[in-house]
Amino acid sequence: MIVIFIDNIENFIEFLEKKRIMDELFYEFKEIKQSTEISNAKEVEIILHFLSKVEEFLVLFETKIKISQSRESTTEEKVISELQKIFQTQGINLVKGKIREIFLSYSS
Repeated sequence: MIVIFIDNIENFIEFLEKKRIMDELFYEFKEIKQSTEISNAKEVEIILHFLSKVEEFLVLFETKIKISQSRESTTEEKVISELQKIFQTQGINLVKGKIREIFLSYSS
């Protein structure tokens, strides 16, 4: 599997519209560890993945969105809910999961 990381979310969406082979867009949360724990805020990355196929190779496209929130906040779920509304108009479903692990479990 080839992994292509795209920094710009607009470019990621452009590739998603043209190259995806599934109607699922996978996401996962990753908390960014900060050196100081004094703050009540935390940074979280929402990582988005989708699969594409180039000739006989599977290609995983990936991007991330960083959000800051208070430790008790549910901002992540609100962001996912809004993303789901946007992508549903294009027939794409958001699925929570690590596509790399899913792919590796099927390819073994």
